[in-house]
Amino acid sequence: MASSPVSQRIRIVVAKPGLDGHDRGAKIVARALRDAGHEVIYTGLHQTPEQIVETAIQEDADLIGLSVLSGAHMTLFRRLLELLAERDADDIRVFGGGIIPDEDIPVLEELGVAKVFTPGATTGEITGWVAEAFAAQS
Repeated sequence: MASSPVSQRIRIVVAKPGLDGHDRGAKIVARALRDAGHEVIYTGLHQTPEQIVETAIQEDADLIGLSVLSGAHMTLFRRLLELLAERDADDIRVFGGGIIPDEDIPVLEELGVAKVFTPGATTGEITGWVAEAFAAQS
């Protein structure tokens, strides 16, 4: 079953950092992005920020999507963004979702997270944001 072509094929690493073992949402998002015509690399469970950044650099990713349900989102996003900067790879944009309190979202955006999705976000909202965010770069 062929996906409809997109104007720009984006390489996206979808990752589950930390000890959280619930990856159903990450897999659903990865599939939706793939169905939207993007190239998706799913890292699997229990990845460190270092492993995620290394994967993104090796895969020449445009975007990293983190799924965080553990409550460690501030630490994990901050470390991931620090590592991207250290590796001179901060052109790789970062988005994420999960159980993230509303009051933490502006702080994450200040750190450099491009977009945060909370529970209830549809796959259409996520794929639509990716398309719009990267259309604006063209």
